[in-house]
Amino acid sequence: MQKQSPMLRLWELGKDYHSGLIRAILSAAVGVLCGMLPYFAAAQVIIGLLSQKAEPSFYILWCGLALAGFLLRAVLYSLALSMSHRATFSILKSIREQLLAKLPKMPLGTVMDTPSGQMKQIIVDQVESMERPLAHLLPEMTANIFGPVCILIYLLILDWRMALLSLVSIPVGMAFMMAVMKNYGKQYEGSVKVTQAMNAAIVEYIGGIEVIKAFNQGKNSYARFSERVRENASYFYHWMKSCQMPVSISRVLAPTTMITILPVGWLLHQGGSLSVETFLTTIILSLGVAGPLLAAMDFVDSLAKVGTIVAGVDSILGGEEQDHGTQPVMPGSPDIRMEHVSFGYHEDKEILHDVSLSIPSGTMTAFVGPSGSGKSTIAKLIGGFWDVKQGSITLGGHDLKEIPLPQLYGQVAFVSQDNYLFDDTVRENIRMGRPGASDAEVEAVAKAAGCDRFIRSLEKGYDTMVGGGGAHLSGGERQRIAIARAMLKNAPVVILDEATAYIDPENEAIIQQAVARLVEGKTVIVIAHRLSTITDANQIFLVADGQITGSGTHQELLEHSKLYQEMWKAHIGAKDGDAA
Repeated sequence: MQKQSPMLRLWELGKDYHSGLIRAILSAAVGVLCGMLPYFAAAQVIIGLLSQKAEPSFYILWCGLALAGFLLRAVLYSLALSMSHRATFSILKSIREQLLAKLPKMPLGTVMDTPSGQMKQIIVDQVESMERPLAHLLPEMTANIFGPVCILIYLLILDWRMALLSLVSIPVGMAFMMAVMKNYGKQYEGSVKVTQAMNAAIVEYIGGIEVIKAFNQGKNSYARFSERVRENASYFYHWMKSCQMPVSISRVLAPTTMITILPVGWLLHQGGSLSVETFLTTIILSLGVAGPLLAAMDFVDSLAKVGTIVAGVDSILGGEEQDHGTQPVMPGSPDIRMEHVSFGYHEDKEILHDVSLSIPSGTMTAFVGPSGSGKSTIAKLIGGFWDVKQGSITLGGHDLKEIPLPQLYGQVAFVSQDNYLFDDTVRENIRMGRPGASDAEVEAVAKAAGCDRFIRSLEKGYDTMVGGGGAHLSGGERQRIAIARAMLKNAPVVILDEATAYIDPENEAIIQQAVARLVEGKTVIVIAHRLSTITDANQIFLVADGQITGSGTHQELLEHSKLYQEMWKAHIGAKDGDAA
């Protein structure tokens, strides 16, 4: 399949606003033609003076036309830019809306695994960089090429020899520019990568500042951060330095049309094969060829960037989507079945191997096992973070792929150890579980989750701002608010993936009671390292090396599973050590 041109793809992305861009191109083209009028007028005035025309009306007419051309060019140029910018900003808005509409359709795990710095680079920076190609390159570059072409055609009609002479210096200058542009696309792609690395380092440094300070790692962490910044600056410095000389030579040589026109034109005139009128007209009009072409050359770098820009946007727009039904299904009892599921985040590395299990509705099920065994992967597959390609997962008798994603997400409340709180009040962060909930309902669910007391102890209670990512709260407090938010959602399936990881022993009983209240009428899935929090689970699945190696109640596993016995002894020993 032939690869689509980046400019055609960019044009395609703005398909709903083509009319505005076309009007801008036409306006700019007519403006450039009007801008040529002063050159024609100057040639006629000089010819009139040489022929000793004495009528003032002749000079007034051509001076008036020159002024009109100048004014029309300014007006049409401004109008073209106005129209192109209106269309462009509408296109940028549309592209960002497409990107944001695409994200929920992609596997949620894929989105979460993409560095936030890279996502910001594409959605904010790369989309913003489309402004120059769309708003300026299309109307201005097109018009600036169109104008010289019209002059060249006119010169060919006057005298083909002089027309060709007017072009000699331009390709020589262009050759130096083309030498620069040959690798410009790859160099710009490299600049995007080095900038993404810097953005990721910035996000990591700021996000981890608390850990950096706590462990006195400021010097080492800042060294990594500053190294990425220096690499970014060094890349651009050496790139621009390599371009400086050839670009300067190009800009000096391209407009020197007089080097060939004056001496050769004089010889032709002396030989009698070139009239003075044609000679003077060629001299004046040739001055109007190089200027617009040089202006067009200013956009060559934008043209070279388009491929990388479009590729970044298409990496999201063309990303794999979760293939789910579009018609809502009739929800049954929220029982869950996995049948012969094998799964890997990458094709060459399988994490789960032929997993089959059944989770009855209205029960509490726990997954335990060593780190990296696949517990969280199972939970995320049930939550719809990815679609399985081998095997099947059903909820209430329906394959997850039959359930539209909005409906599926509405059926599952997911609380992980890395939950996120928005820079809003405690009340609004809890209310996100069900936006229409009243204040009384928010406070009631906070009490059920065991966090009402600490919330009321805050400076402004439920109206306290939590800071970006919940920075004003402790890890345990953030977790309890996230659990309250999941309770308020009142989804039939609740998944707690290491949700008690930051809960101190004093609050462990409170969380267990809150989870117990969630069980009634719901299917609850818990993943925990603290085995004491899931001793009352209806069933526990033991996961090791991506397989289910045992299942049963806490007591049954203690009696029959050596691995579970070792895990329990280690847990009890750790608790005794903490108590000591």
